[in-house]
Amino acid sequence: MNMDPRPVCLTIAGVDPSGGAGVLADIKTFAAHDCFGTGAIASLTFQNTTGVFGSVSQSAETVYQQIKAVAEDMEIAAVKTGMLPTREVIEAVAASISEFRLRNVVVDPVVRSTSGFDLIDDAALDALVEKMFPLAVVVTPNLAEAERIIGGRITSIADLNFAGAKMLDRGANAVLIKGGHSIERQPAKAVDRLYLREETKEFEAEFIAGEPVHGTGCALSSAIAANLAHGKGLFDAIADAKRFVTDSIRTAEKVGHGNRPVNV
Repeated sequence: MNMDPRPVCLTIAGVDPSGGAGVLADIKTFAAHDCFGTGAIASLTFQNTTGVFGSVSQSAETVYQQIKAVAEDMEIAAVKTGMLPTREVIEAVAASISEFRLRNVVVDPVVRSTSGFDLIDDAALDALVEKMFPLAVVVTPNLAEAERIIGGRITSIADLNFAGAKMLDRGANAVLIKGGHSIERQPAKAVDRLYLREETKEFEAEFIAGEPVHGTGCALSSAIAANLAHGKGLFDAIADAKRFVTDSIRTAEKVGHGNRPVNV
């Protein structure tokens, strides 16, 4: 009996050898959403649940050739980008998305690890905003990433709204800023805000207290991409992804000596 193939999703990101974030976490998230996961490795990181100890970037050419190999063989239904370490890699990724007409692009602007390790420099950040934001259906920064992108602190709802508007002004089509509950001080809720040119929408979920978790941003962005690959609209894709991440946090296991990886 012939079966329709699962949608193909491509992650372009770094590798976390402990499996809590990056390409490995994205592939697991794609599988959990009944998608066929593929990946192009942009950076090799040296990390585990306790922190990030270093990284080695891939060349722009090796990243391009990985994307080319997949795109010429498979119909890619959605793309998620994570850690893109250099301006050259970012430019190669952006060019590849245009060349192969890749769609449903979700950009997770990974600039700093949960443990505080800076993952890209200012030149790469500028390229990320200039080259990748306009190609994305949605950009998904957390508060710390949003602060670095706009070059200022976010300590109020007014600051949050300014950050969303500024990223839209810089070329983003939609911006989902994660972690608004820490500003609104609603400990019972985890609140993310989606900024569009015509409206703003909040997505709420239960806030799960406890030990810190690792990989939530990767899981959310790759879940959004998977939902888009299945044909869901942006609002439904985000809402379903947020429910998925909430469940993944609730069931996160203590598998190492540091932060618990989300259970994707």
